[in-house]
Amino acid sequence: VEQPVEVVEASGWYLRGDVGYAWNDLRGAHYFQGSNSNLVDFDRADVDDSYVLGGGVGYQINSYLRADVTLDYLGESDFNGSTSGGCGVAVNCVSNDVASMSAWSLLANAYVDLGTYGAFTPYVGAGIGGTRVKWGTLRNTSCDVTDPGNCDPTIEHKGESDWRFTYALMAGTAVDLTCNLKADVGYRFRHINGGNMFGYNLNSGPAYDKDIYVHE
Repeated sequence: VEQPVEVVEASGWYLRGDVGYAWNDLRGAHYFQGSNSNLVDFDRADVDDSYVLGGGVGYQINSYLRADVTLDYLGESDFNGSTSGGCGVAVNCVSNDVASMSAWSLLANAYVDLGTYGAFTPYVGAGIGGTRVKWGTLRNTSCDVTDPGNCDPTIEHKGESDWRFTYALMAGTAVDLTCNLKADVGYRFRHINGGNMFGYNLNSGPAYDKDIYVHE
């Protein structure tokens, strides 16, 4: 005689912890050169890759839908840039600009679980929230194009910090380890809006970075 099978919907609160690698893509930067009417782009503006650490709390609504709130730290990454134009020692100069960037993201996320296949539960998700981007002091050194040893004194620009609108897209799979523990292997794309980068000093600045893409 066949016995009836009771189907139990999975639900309840959960905690999560995250660690990952971040490929950071700065979409460009611009600054005021000489006066507040001459906004020009950096010739080169790159940030290095870094790491991500985070955590959150969520709720499994049913077998197919869950949501959580996450707080993530994007580890400090080095910025390297360059500009061109006149400087104190020559008419044609190239600058070397170095700084650092780090960020905190607070996101509300929702996920759709696409079914469970053995121990694997693939999913897709999206998130929305804000990121506080912090720029360190930018150090700018401009040198003569024809004589790289002929340089202006290094100028420092105070780094800026601000909150920016951020959205995220996620995909991956959860892997059952025990009844109450899962390993999540996935990819997340974060789009962080542009904002303040550094302030004014000696006829240059302020500057603004353009959007930041983070592939994790």
